[in-house]
Amino acid sequence: NGHQCALMVPTEILAVQHFYSLKKDFENLNIKCALLTGSTPAKERKIILDGLKTGDIGFVIGTHALIQDRVEFKSLSLVITDEQHRFGVRQRSALAEKGVSPHILVMSATPIPRTLSLMMYGDLDISLIDTMPPGRQRVDTFLVNEDYRERLNGFIRKQVAEGHQAYIVCPAVEEKKDNIEDSFDYNPFLIDDKYEKPLMKAAVEYAEELKTKVFPDLNVEYIHGKLKGSEKDKIMSEFSAGKIDILVSTTVIEVGVNVPNATLMIIENAERFGLSQLHQLRGRVGRGSAKSYCILVSDAKGDSAKERLDIIKTTYDGYTIAERDLKMRGPGDFFSADPSIRQSGDLSFNIARSCTDTEILQTAFECARRIISADRDLTSPENKGLKSRLSYMDNVNLKTVN
Repeated sequence: NGHQCALMVPTEILAVQHFYSLKKDFENLNIKCALLTGSTPAKERKIILDGLKTGDIGFVIGTHALIQDRVEFKSLSLVITDEQHRFGVRQRSALAEKGVSPHILVMSATPIPRTLSLMMYGDLDISLIDTMPPGRQRVDTFLVNEDYRERLNGFIRKQVAEGHQAYIVCPAVEEKKDNIEDSFDYNPFLIDDKYEKPLMKAAVEYAEELKTKVFPDLNVEYIHGKLKGSEKDKIMSEFSAGKIDILVSTTVIEVGVNVPNATLMIIENAERFGLSQLHQLRGRVGRGSAKSYCILVSDAKGDSAKERLDIIKTTYDGYTIAERDLKMRGPGDFFSADPSIRQSGDLSFNIARSCTDTEILQTAFECARRIISADRDLTSPENKGLKSRLSYMDNVNLKTVN
């Protein structure tokens, strides 16, 4: 209808994948598409920016590059954010603000706690796809410790021998030898301080060890976010083409990567990852018709880590995982204009807790909806007190911001 659409994704790998899968379909409809990322050459970037400003380009797919000040649209009317949990509050709103009240669609393979809480407040209409595509099988998930390393390596070799491929995800890029404490990616939520923290596997060093000592006869490569875009694209293209048997990676492959022939996901130091990340990583396999497996490797002793890993081992429904995550972490504060906006931690209510008292909150929400539907401006006598209270809260919030 003469307007424009923007699709923002968190990684260049995913942006390129979307662009090449969507470009042909849309250009067959005479809708010109463009790809804008941080590595787009200056000459090509200028052409794209001009096309967006004039309206010549109807559909742009890109990364955070889309929210830069230089990016202007003639008539941005639909904003899509894929893997929305990878973006901050301001990043998502920054893209929407480039249009005039555009339609907004956010997507995620895992409905995260923030989304669940926003649903209670009516900011989003939620659509759930809770069935697997035809022909796919559930990914079996196992939890093992280092004692199983030899058997695990044998299982990797078995999968490759059958013509399949494997991911091995590590929590760190490289080992940090200057300060032993720096080698621990400390996170007070994910790690229990009462126990010694297991040493983290680093993608670069571990890939070299596998390549030279464990699987010298197989093609082992690594990928991480610090590589140049062209290097990442080359590695992912080779993995997609079946030229790489084992890909050692950081969470750069967490979202969007689609390699149906990959049947094994091994997550090292699984205690270092949150539920959402673990569920997303598991989703990188099982994308074809062959049986697939996810193996969590952890020697963590803390109760918090054990609980989280048990959840991901026994639960396959993303919505259920999100609800458990909600109870463990809390939904966060989303209504503050303060620069220190956080997206985890429980909201403060006088009567209910947003993590556990869902029924009370849903009842209050429905009541609020009925009131607004019947008396949007709160002008009726029975809503006089409510309007006065809202005005008071607006003034308090305004003073806080100023």
